[in-house]
Amino acid sequence: MSTSSKSTIPASVWGMLLFLSLLWGGSFFFARIAVQEVPPLMLVLLRVAIAAAALHLYLGVRGEGPLFKSQPFLPFLLLGLFNNAIPFSLLFIGQTKLGAGLASILNALVPFWTVIAANSLTSDEKFTTNKIIGIVLGIAGAALIIGPSAKTGFGAPLWAELAVIGAGISYAFASIYAKRFKGVPPTVIATGQLTAATIIMLPIAFIVHGTWDAGVVSPHVWATILALALASTAFAYILFFRIVARAGATVVSLVTLLVPISAVLLGSVFLDEKLSLFDAAGMGLIGLGLVTIDGRLANVMKTKR
Repeated sequence: MSTSSKSTIPASVWGMLLFLSLLWGGSFFFARIAVQEVPPLMLVLLRVAIAAAALHLYLGVRGEGPLFKSQPFLPFLLLGLFNNAIPFSLLFIGQTKLGAGLASILNALVPFWTVIAANSLTSDEKFTTNKIIGIVLGIAGAALIIGPSAKTGFGAPLWAELAVIGAGISYAFASIYAKRFKGVPPTVIATGQLTAATIIMLPIAFIVHGTWDAGVVSPHVWATILALALASTAFAYILFFRIVARAGATVVSLVTLLVPISAVLLGSVFLDEKLSLFDAAGMGLIGLGLVTIDGRLANVMKTKR
């Protein structure tokens, strides 16, 4: 694809990208509020169960069910494990100690882990110079963010930051595994993985947290849980796949650059979160690494010559 074609993104697509970044940036904001009153793994269960129910209803209204009529369940189970159950659990556990902004910045490392995993596990996505430089920049950015915690012991706990990074690594493996769903309607993939994640999390949440009194949860926290499940999960998946259909995977990857900005702004405005200079500098390096990996920086440099 030429540089010019990459730059001709319709205004409507940019609008959808910005909206999606708010939805996914909002997920860190909603989770940060909810984990103050809801145990992390129980919150994961609520998120995937409510979202799955909403998407089943969506498929039913559109006449695209029954879900598993022609699709085996095991692939959905594995996708739900690596794309929902594991990363959501690690994210929410990490967010018991991390602010929304910092968690979203560390989660922006997903493309770097994806490039590394794809080079090892696939034959058609090997390292390039841009990818190697981008990976180095991204890891340097992450080190800049977590370095002060590891060295001094102050600020956010190192284990919480590593939990969020672990979630990103799980997402990377999930994105590679998802290639085998080629030809399956995107809404079916989203519904299938969230249904599978619900089945996985149902026993785990109750084994770890035991019986849980939902009556102790504040009304405003229930509102954030519904927003997390319906807006930042169910609707976000539909919007994501709509952008893919209209503009392709490369364009939709731009949302990764926008999500931390949305989360940081929401956290600073509503949760009074403050990011350090190390956090801001690390976010800048991660962003620079992302545009280097997908070739946008190289294309800009060539255009100016």
